[in-house]
Amino acid sequence: MANFKSRKKFDGFSTCFRQWRANTTHCQFLHGYDIEFEVTFEGELDHRNWVWDFGGMKRANNLIDGMQPKAWMEYMFDHTVVVAEDDPDIQNFIDMDSRGIIQLRVVPGVGAEKFAEFLYHKLNDFVQLETEGRVKVVKVKFMENHKNSAIYGA
Repeated sequence: MANFKSRKKFDGFSTCFRQWRANTTHCQFLHGYDIEFEVTFEGELDHRNWVWDFGGMKRANNLIDGMQPKAWMEYMFDHTVVVAEDDPDIQNFIDMDSRGIIQLRVVPGVGAEKFAEFLYHKLNDFVQLETEGRVKVVKVKFMENHKNSAIYGA
């Protein structure tokens, strides 16, 4: 694969989550952030001399979990409560979701590191399918604020 890389930032998502295992810190409580994440793409250039079309998440031919990629990002992270699938209070969150109090999203694990990993795999699978293997995601940097971030990938 070529050494061409490009990077795209996705932002403007208000997300609430808790790290239930962090029982010695305030992170065990529900708290929210205006999150953003930065995706690094690597691959061969296309006929336009681009690695990745920066607007490609809006114009995609393929879907993530049945949704256009940009819509999927909003579905997952915009005004949502994201909890780990093993959260011992998950039933309370499910009840609040069914009552229309929250928009619940359940993922394997929460926290900046786990969100970076989750996004990496979802987006890499999509990008490789969308580009027929010409491009891959090599890194996702997840930022829960301007001071704290985690990176998954190269």
